[in-house]
Amino acid sequence: METIVALHRNHMGEIINFVTSEGRVISYRKALMEVESGQIQGLQLKEEANGTFSLIPDADHSFDQYPNFF
Repeated sequence: METIVALHRNHMGEIINFVTSEGRVISYRKALMEVESGQIQGLQLKEEANGTFSLIPDADHSFDQYPNFF
């Protein structure tokens, strides 16, 4: 099963892409779908107040721990 090893942020610091342990670069939306289907481990879906979903790392991790790849 794949995990997230790095991420890409835009100029405003928002995560726009993830790099997986298999070397794939996937969009935030694709990562949402793959976490939901169980293809990616180490992240969880969080439902926001407005009904949309976001990704959060498991346990005591944060996205700040991931390197930013360009």
